[in-house]
Amino acid sequence: MTTDVAPDGTLRSVPPEGARWAYVFGALGGLLFGYDIGVIGGALLFIRQALHLDPMLQGVVVSALLMGAVIGAAACIRLSNPIGPRRLLIGAGVLLAAGSLGAALAPGAVWLIAFRVVIGLGVGVASVQVPIYLSEMAPTRIRGALSTLNQIMISGGIFTAYLVNYALAGSGAWRLMIGLAIIPALLLIAGMSAQPESPRWLYRQGRIAEARAVLLRNRDATEADAELAGMAEATRRPQLGFADLLRTRWLRRPLLLAAGLAILQQVVGINTIIYYAPTIFRAAGFGNASAILITLGLGGLTLVVTICTSQIVDRVGRRPLMLGGALMLSATMAILGAIFFSGALATTAGIVLAVACIALYKTAFSLSWGPLVWVLLPEVLPLQARGPAMGAATLLNWLANFFVALTFPVLLAAGAGTIFEVFACFGLIAFFFARSLLHETSGRSLEQIELEDEPLIAE
Repeated sequence: MTTDVAPDGTLRSVPPEGARWAYVFGALGGLLFGYDIGVIGGALLFIRQALHLDPMLQGVVVSALLMGAVIGAAACIRLSNPIGPRRLLIGAGVLLAAGSLGAALAPGAVWLIAFRVVIGLGVGVASVQVPIYLSEMAPTRIRGALSTLNQIMISGGIFTAYLVNYALAGSGAWRLMIGLAIIPALLLIAGMSAQPESPRWLYRQGRIAEARAVLLRNRDATEADAELAGMAEATRRPQLGFADLLRTRWLRRPLLLAAGLAILQQVVGINTIIYYAPTIFRAAGFGNASAILITLGLGGLTLVVTICTSQIVDRVGRRPLMLGGALMLSATMAILGAIFFSGALATTAGIVLAVACIALYKTAFSLSWGPLVWVLLPEVLPLQARGPAMGAATLLNWLANFFVALTFPVLLAAGAGTIFEVFACFGLIAFFFARSLLHETSGRSLEQIELEDEPLIAE
């Protein structure tokens, strides 16, 4: 363990190189998550022509991944406790590699949909296990920054997908766009095979010496022993499975908070922008290549803002960013809806304003509800129920995602203004939900959050 000087002049510990690789490979599932949900936006412009897809079938192709993700997240409810995040992430890599290859070679719409479901299975598992792995591996002082690495990787994956879409737009090579995901999938399999298991999972299995050894990779002995003592206190209750979640009274508040965060992250409308931004820009009068180029620029903006978020989340705190972000999400969607309602897209000023609204929307999401929901979910869920509860919350996240993605093409064809105003209303709901239920979690260990908030949980 080494030290350097923080911006405020204090000494801080720096993880050794081996620990850094655990974070990088642990977050690689997020890169695949982002690539696979981002690549379909550009590829769909060519798939719908090649496979003769009507608007409803386009929605099925997009939402097939989400259908698989729902199943993958649901499977984690039962598999998280016995298997652990490391081995589940390796399994996710296998599913993602197989699904990407199959989708790239699919001879028709039915096979494409089937392999998109397989990709979704891997994405669903990764979306549950990456936040758990990063949060449980990270030291308290930098847990927010390291946990946002998941969203950085998701944003990086989306940006990479947009870059690939733009590079291949001239040839319309949608099979190659989809198939390139096999490269990071193989890296995930190889990388996680060489990484340690989560120390919290090891502790829950009674492998205390191994848990301490993993903690010592990026903590000094005093800090590691303090966390082990916290784990001992937090695990005084028995481990809980899925059947115990709803009938355990003290779990209701954290489950409500986790469920609300997971659902609201989707119904504020982000994935309509990710999946259908090129389609939206085409509706505004741009050609295929121009629509993908603008989307590429927005993907780069998202990546930069998400990196900035990782630098401030542990200092500013989760709650202020979530509240401010919700208000900005609502405002930008309201303005975008008004632009579509008024017919202003027929003017240059209207087009510029629409692009600016989407850019501000993505900035606000990348500062708040994008990365921080994945930071907060493992933090607000107690240790002995974290795996199953995280699976349940992520399942709700994917169900909400699936519903929005499946219905959006039809709603867009009927008129975009109304749906954007609905998203604006959900932004306001997100603000009041966070204001009422969300407490600040930064600066406290996972065990401290659970034990110090227990009086609130019991209410």
